[in-house]
Amino acid sequence: MTTNDTHRTTRQARLKWVPIADMRVSPLAQREINRHRVDRIAADFDPEEVGNPTVSWRDGHWYVIDGQHRIEAMRQMGWEDQSIQCWTYEGLTEAEEAERFLRLNDVLAVDRYARFKVGVAAARDEACEIDRVVRLQGLVVSRDKIPGAVRAVGTLERVYRRSDSATLGRTLRIIRDAYGDPGLEAAVIDGIGHLCARYNGVLDEAVAVERLSNAHGGANGLLGKAEMIRHRTGNAKGLCVGAAAVEIINAKRGGGKLPSWWT
Repeated sequence: MTTNDTHRTTRQARLKWVPIADMRVSPLAQREINRHRVDRIAADFDPEEVGNPTVSWRDGHWYVIDGQHRIEAMRQMGWEDQSIQCWTYEGLTEAEEAERFLRLNDVLAVDRYARFKVGVAAARDEACEIDRVVRLQGLVVSRDKIPGAVRAVGTLERVYRRSDSATLGRTLRIIRDAYGDPGLEAAVIDGIGHLCARYNGVLDEAVAVERLSNAHGGANGLLGKAEMIRHRTGNAKGLCVGAAAVEIINAKRGGGKLPSWWT
């Protein structure tokens, strides 16, 4: 008689019934709540499709790692006194919870801002470095309508990845000093990022700020000029914003002129 060895993979998480009333959401390890999504789940609620949220026991509470919108929908429906079967962890730190969230949501549609925010909480190198560079300029990555808020997370990542921290910092300083908050949008960050990368070691920040800030129309003027270049050349918008910035910097007499964008 022959026997076959069965190889089984054992999960660290365990299925347990967890009271909804005992659950909490960590602001660092979770994305922001989407009330529209909660309302939609509550309106079409089907217990068979809830699945098993993932939670972590820490500091006397169950912290939701994955499934906060489902949990919130059940609260909204008056199920606060119910329990739900969850995958549970014990002994995780808040950073480890954030890392677990990112891994669980690698295949789901989690927007870049949420992924970035949780990446900082999980101490991921790139997210922490971008956050550090942004804060060094007196700015902050945020969706809130507050002074110095940068919402274009995907663009910050793109500028950082194609250059480095110094280039990202220079990009944000020039925009901050030339345009203030109106300039902190994706197309401007992308374009000035191209400018700083291409003319690294040649670009005089003070001259660039002075000429961009005094040009007609401010950030909107820059984008308008870039749009005309885009129609004329067919190049990507970010590249055209960089080209437009060079034209503005070179328009005045005197020193500080840059080599042509197109050479």
